[in-house]
Amino acid sequence: MKKDFYEAIEKRRTFYGISKEAVVSDDRIKEVIEHAVKHTPSAFNSQSTRIVLLLGDKHDKLWSITKESLRKIVPEDKFESTEEKINSFASGYGTILYFEDMSVVEDLQKQFALYKDNFPIWSQQSSGMHQFVIWTSLEIEGFGASLQHYNELIKEDVKKEWDIPNNWKLIAQMPFGKPVVNPDEKQYKPLEDRIRIIK
Repeated sequence: MKKDFYEAIEKRRTFYGISKEAVVSDDRIKEVIEHAVKHTPSAFNSQSTRIVLLLGDKHDKLWSITKESLRKIVPEDKFESTEEKINSFASGYGTILYFEDMSVVEDLQKQFALYKDNFPIWSQQSSGMHQFVIWTSLEIEGFGASLQHYNELIKEDVKKEWDIPNNWKLIAQMPFGKPVVNPDEKQYKPLEDRIRIIK
């Protein structure tokens, strides 16, 4: 499936209604992620972003971990809606975990002390670019996805479950699957309030 770059950006939306039906092969998903990780820019060419792709029962396990972590802190009378949300993520085909390798960031802080305070910020910016590129690429392939941030709740269990290095910092989770519910129409703030052109 080929799409114009601008169309792909426009069509990339947040999809909560997703299913486990395969849209493309697992090998194709791997190719998409590898292409994004190889070609997405990073400050000082640090290449600090790390990706874990969870498929099948490993994807289900992530959202089981998340649900049980939330059960410990969400009041019982409010848990039903929380459970429904987590189940909607688990209903997808897979989940991409985004990490940043903090040892890379720390090494750069030592090498370039003048920019020490900026490297963690630039690391987050690079992660955001990877998220956008992969998210948009998944849309091109026919998947719908959303971006979640249960980092503090699940990071230790995730590292233990899948033997993730301690220096990898969990940044985001991206559940994806075949879209079964279209998102609501997006509302846009006036562009004249958001862009200035100075000549």
